[in-house]
Amino acid sequence: MGDPLMLAPPERLADFVDWPAEPEHVGRWPVYVDYDDSILDRTRLLSGGAVSEIDRSSGVKAVIRRALRRVTNPDGRTRGNIDTLVDTLTRERARATVLVVGGGDIGNGADRLYSDPGVEVLAFDIYAGENVQFVADAHKIPFSDASVDAVVVQAVLEHVLDPARVVAEIHRVLRPDGLVYAETPFLQQVHEGPYDFTRFTESGHRWLFRAFSRLDSGVVGGSGVQLIWTLGAVAAGVTRSKAVGRLTRLTLFWLRFLDHVIPPSMQVDGASGVFFLGRRAERPLSAAEMPGQYRGAQ
Repeated sequence: MGDPLMLAPPERLADFVDWPAEPEHVGRWPVYVDYDDSILDRTRLLSGGAVSEIDRSSGVKAVIRRALRRVTNPDGRTRGNIDTLVDTLTRERARATVLVVGGGDIGNGADRLYSDPGVEVLAFDIYAGENVQFVADAHKIPFSDASVDAVVVQAVLEHVLDPARVVAEIHRVLRPDGLVYAETPFLQQVHEGPYDFTRFTESGHRWLFRAFSRLDSGVVGGSGVQLIWTLGAVAAGVTRSKAVGRLTRLTLFWLRFLDHVIPPSMQVDGASGVFFLGRRAERPLSAAEMPGQYRGAQ
């Protein structure tokens, strides 16, 4: 994909930000972080130029990383879900504002967010980069209540210390009928090392988003994709080589086609990752309602 042309201009932030003090800056990026309540360290963040502490290098490594992502996280279901999200937004509004949480990397299959003329994207991450307009911690989103039309949080909630608190923040900044789209791992090995904390079953993911009515939910990357991840981890462990693990995952790309023959209900119980598409609700799902939300085969 080319440059994300539909990113909102930086001056648009003033229409959304609600922060008690003038932000510090790293280059052109304002920084909205409460360091007393964040995993981020102020000195390290500012003196280091707010660069990512995870290797996101360009060149050959970036090409390999993108190839691995296409193999281990096929984007067909994501593209369809993003289409549904954008189509719903553009049908309901002339111009929709979408907040992307953890937008330092363009999400797999999320291209349309950045190309549809009916969508304006505001994005942040805990590091500065060309795809974000500001730096922030998702546990305290620096936006006013009910200020955006939709939130996308893709492959992020496993990397935050308190996912429930982040989802509560998402609920807060959404307008009353706002939409949320989330993807989160279920059966995946640790990635991004010390910044990887948790996983969710499809039912656990639904409970996490209990303050939203469900439009759709299910699997992004089923049992076949999960098997690619696992065999890659086994190969890396046996050989003590991450490079061998990556090569193994690439050569086993064909296993992902098993996801086309395994029934969806059985994939729910053995998925690599899950998704939730929902609308902000005023009444949360009750605990007693949760067993009826299960979509697996057991």
